Amino acid sequence: MTALSAGILTADLTRLGAELELLRGRAQYAHVDVMDGSFCPQLTAGPALIAAAASTGVPVDAHLLVDEPARFLPEVVAAGAAIVTVHAEASRHPHRVLSELTALSAEVRPVIRGYGLNPGTPLAVIEPVLDYIDLVLVLAVSPGWPGQAPAPATALRVAAVRELVAGADHPVLVGVDGGVTLRNAAQVASWGADLVVSGSAIFDGRDPAGNLSTMLAALGGTA
Repeated sequence: MTALSAGILTADLTRLGAELELLRGRAQYAHVDVMDGSFCPQLTAGPALIAAAASTGVPVDAHLLVDEPARFLPEVVAAGAAIVTVHAEASRHPHRVLSELTALSAEVRPVIRGYGLNPGTPLAVIEPVLDYIDLVLVLAVSPGWPGQAPAPATALRVAAVRELVAGADHPVLVGVDGGVTLRNAAQVASWGADLVVSGSAIFDGRDPAGNLSTMLAALGGTA
C-alpha cells in the first residue's frame, strides 16, 4: 500500500484544526511546502505553520524548498516535523546539511531524513549521502509552477531510485511529489513508491473529504 502525504497549503488555514481532522487516521502525513521565494518562485509558510499543524496530532511532512536549508533545520525540527526533506540542489554542501539534520534527529527529536531531487537532477547524487537519508523524494515536476503533469521519465526514475537505495544498510523509503491528481493517482501508485504527496487535489475548496476518499482508494489505502 502507498502512504499519502496530503499537502495543506491549499486548505483553509483559518480553520486548520478542522481541516486536518479530515486526515486523522487516514492520510499518513500533513505535507507543508516551505518555500523561500528563491529556490522556488513562491513564498509560503515556515516553522510556525509546521508547529500549528503538528499541534493537532497529525504527523507533519516538512518539505524545505529553500536555498541553504541548514539555517532552517533547528527551527523546523523543534516545530515538530516528523519528516524533514532537504533538496540536493539547494546547497553547495549537501553532505553537511544532512549531517546536521542527522545530529538534530539524534539530539532533539527523531525525524525521517528526506532528500529531494528535482526532475533534472542526476540520481547519482544519492549515493554519496545514502547513509544520511531515510527517504528519497522524487519530484515529478519542477517545483513552484502549479498545473504541471508528471514528467514522462518519473516512473523510470522511481524504479532506478528503488534500485539505488536497495544497497543501503538501513531502510530507505521512496516518495513521489508533484502533479498527482485524482485521475492519475492510481497510475502513480503503480510506480512502486512508498509515499505519494498530493495537495490541491484534496484541499480544492469544494469537497476535501470526498477527494481524500477518492485519493486513498486510488492509492490502495494508507501504509
